Amino acid sequence: MSTKELIYLKCVEIIESKISELREAQAAISEAAGNESKSTAGDKHETGRAMLQLEQEKLGNQLKELQEQEAELKKINPAHKMVKAAKGALVDTDKGFLFLSIGLGKIKTKEITAYALSLQSPLGAKLAGAKAKDKIEMNGVVYLIKEIQ
Repeated sequence: MSTKELIYLKCVEIIESKISELREAQAAISEAAGNESKSTAGDKHETGRAMLQLEQEKLGNQLKELQEQEAELKKINPAHKMVKAAKGALVDTDKGFLFLSIGLGKIKTKEITAYALSLQSPLGAKLAGAKAKDKIEMNGVVYLIKEIQ
């Protein structure tokens, strides 16, 4: 399995784990709301239900965002070899590996550490279209691209 495939699979694992955690939190809030509705404490009861409803909406928005990120990630074919930095490329620089996918930050496997970043991020945008041996400067730091997978 290639380095890029390892990083890709770790990203999928992380995003699926986050989605699972959010779904569990939603289920817990739904259960709490059900218990809250059995209460007869008047205004306190209404306040509790409203707070649970707000939390449920917040989690719903976070879940939607994660599902969109998951869909973007799953559009990537990690077996596809690339020559230019674009979505799905693993860029090997003198500063480390950068996986142009979705913004997940630091990704660690047994073999490698990389940073998953989106093309909308400042560094991702600068890298777009770059090739091996190109130099990219970001905030006074120069990245020498050694290889693109």
